[in-house]
Amino acid sequence: MYHNNKSIFHPATFFLIGIPGLEEIHTWISLPFCSIYLVALLGNATILIVIKAEHSLREPMFYFLAILSTVDLALSTTSVPRMLGIFWFGAHEINFGGCVAQMFLIHAFTGMEAEVLMAMAFDLFVAICAPLHYTTILTSRVLMGIGVCIIIRPSLTIFPMIYLIYRLPFCQARIIAHSYCEHMGIAKLSCGNIHINAAYGLFVISLFFLNLVLIGISYVYILRAVFRLPSQEARLKALSTCGAHVAVLCVFYIPSLFSFLTHRFGHSIPHHVHILVANLYLVLPPSLNPIIYGVRTKQIRERIIYMFTKR
Repeated sequence: MYHNNKSIFHPATFFLIGIPGLEEIHTWISLPFCSIYLVALLGNATILIVIKAEHSLREPMFYFLAILSTVDLALSTTSVPRMLGIFWFGAHEINFGGCVAQMFLIHAFTGMEAEVLMAMAFDLFVAICAPLHYTTILTSRVLMGIGVCIIIRPSLTIFPMIYLIYRLPFCQARIIAHSYCEHMGIAKLSCGNIHINAAYGLFVISLFFLNLVLIGISYVYILRAVFRLPSQEARLKALSTCGAHVAVLCVFYIPSLFSFLTHRFGHSIPHHVHILVANLYLVLPPSLNPIIYGVRTKQIRERIIYMFTKR
């Protein structure tokens, strides 16, 4: 069924397949995804509760960590419940507006996570390379500005995608070989010209990986400063902090890089492998980030142990 008048080419609903080729084992696939999602909810909620309850955790690092946990909760909740609905209840249909909204939220929250990781790298850079000026550089006003940029910049970058999707005619194609709605997955169903969509998608991805380049440059200076520290204990402590950041970066960027390269060049890779990695890319970082920081950050680790043993 199609809408009349101006939206005549827009289907009332899209049909999300889930993981193409693995439909018969969707129920089994759902079990690890559900478990990972519950870990993400529990872990990030714990991080937020600890940071709110412990007044000593009012440093910029924990401010950014709280934003990261909030974004992780939003990102996983935007994608996983819909995914589980497909796996468990066969809820394959999603209305056009809901699909575009999910597309926007997933891409925007992914961009926000990349921005938070860059902000955390900047915080670590200042802490190690300019420790005497740390409090004068990362003032409350600067932190507030960074927080606003983390939210506003990805949102403004992704917002044009909504217009780019609504301008396309979709004719009769409405089956998305995926478990969630994403920009090019929707655009490829169109019977119109999608060159602008493809070009803008590449622009957004270039901004996404520009953050990674800037983070890499900051780590060159960070590591150079770390190995110049006179005390071995100080070097080990700084490297331990860097290790937590690098682990979070790997968890976030490696699956996303694999998904991007597979989408563009990995035509020989089975489609279900690509979709599985694309799904893990949305659920693994939110579940592993709180574990990494909970284990590697002394203040959070001690506070969590105290919360569970104080009785």
